[in-house]
Amino acid sequence: MKKLLLPIITLALALSICASASFAQGRAKTGPDPATIRDAELEKDSLHNLEVARHYFKQKKAYLAALKRCEEIDAGNPNFAKMDEVLYIAGESSLRLAETGGKQKTKVVMPDAMLAKDKQDLKYKTPEELRVDARVYLSRLVAQYPNSTFRTQAETDLQALGGPIEPESVKPPE
Repeated sequence: MKKLLLPIITLALALSICASASFAQGRAKTGPDPATIRDAELEKDSLHNLEVARHYFKQKKAYLAALKRCEEIDAGNPNFAKMDEVLYIAGESSLRLAETGGKQKTKVVMPDAMLAKDKQDLKYKTPEELRVDARVYLSRLVAQYPNSTFRTQAETDLQALGGPIEPESVKPPE
């Protein structure tokens, strides 16, 4: 009996150490935060739209087309990895459309009950509405992405527009 006592005590001690280690693992989180999970296909599509928007913005000076691509990304993938650049291009495009008023017109489709769906009245956004949109996009950039490389330019443009909008009142333009 005395010969078995030492191995039994050793075995009991080893089991108690292993049991305490296994209990600690039971309280671990069960995966990443759902807010940070990104769909690979959606990210790929959003990245393509961003590249096209960047091309329209920088090369073609087609600010309306760049703005539409950015709005598509913002609406479809709000957790996009490069959302700071999307907000910057959207804000700058809106601002430049407001300043020049140039060749490109922005449209807001206003349905009329008397007209068929394919025939609708078109109302162009005013420069003031475009400035408000630009202020919203750039304010979101400054508030949500403090370490962005686009922040300094956004802050400069916001000062010309009257400063940033408070974060709780910032919502995407329609």
